[in-house]
Amino acid sequence: MTAVRSPAAGKSRKSPRSVRVAAMVLVALGLAVVLVPMVAQLDQQLVDLRAAGLPPSPAHPLGTDEMGRDVLLRCLYGLRVSFLVGLVAALASMLVGGLLGLAAGALGGTADRVLMRVVDGVAALPHLLLGIFIVAMFAPSPWAVIVSVGVTHWTSAARIVRSEVLSLRGRPFVEAAISGGASRTRVVRRHLLPHLVPHLMLATVLMVPHAIWHETALSFLGLGLPPHLASLGNMINDGRRSLLAGDWWSSLAPGLFILAPTLAVSLITQHWRDRLNPRTRSELAL
Repeated sequence: MTAVRSPAAGKSRKSPRSVRVAAMVLVALGLAVVLVPMVAQLDQQLVDLRAAGLPPSPAHPLGTDEMGRDVLLRCLYGLRVSFLVGLVAALASMLVGGLLGLAAGALGGTADRVLMRVVDGVAALPHLLLGIFIVAMFAPSPWAVIVSVGVTHWTSAARIVRSEVLSLRGRPFVEAAISGGASRTRVVRRHLLPHLVPHLMLATVLMVPHAIWHETALSFLGLGLPPHLASLGNMINDGRRSLLAGDWWSSLAPGLFILAPTLAVSLITQHWRDRLNPRTRSELAL
């Protein structure tokens, strides 16, 4: 007897249109960030007071700032720096949090309780205030922001990994490996890590826009990237003075360059999360 497949089952493997659009936005931004500064061959700090405060036009699609610098080109340079800082900071957070979460879940007992109390203590601290305290100890630089994000955002990765390890420890294949005499190292390497990699990748991707927002906030406060580097946070801070003169594009453009990748990553990771957890998708459909 031939099984009848529902239309929903046939469509479940196809990504929604919003996810495809989000992926196209990320690809377009990535290519623009890499290629446009190389092709343009323009100094993004070039000052031309004769072109200061120009509205959007074919020559300057997003206008110029109060010093005559092209806003679009500076946004692309700023987004490139933000992407780099966000990716490195996210990887550092996932590495630290993933190792501690794996140790807590795999060791259990006293080690689990001690490590999770450390996680709870760090998570209870306000991230932004702790980040300000960390970057204030260093000169403004990308590495100071990376350290700030890495130190303050690893706790979520630790909780995710620990929760997944505790879930996997109760699976029959793990219990069978332990009963068969497999060492703890072999169980972690052969049975736990392969199942943790997709969740760690998802958490890392989710952390990138969060790290970008953190870097933007610190740069807006004057504690992140140095002023001579094109930063989206620095641009928004500089654009506040232009708002009184009606130059709205100086602040709106960098804000959109922050919002677009954040929304795109959110849509993609939501679809990714549903793929990893089919039970959640079925519960939402009821």
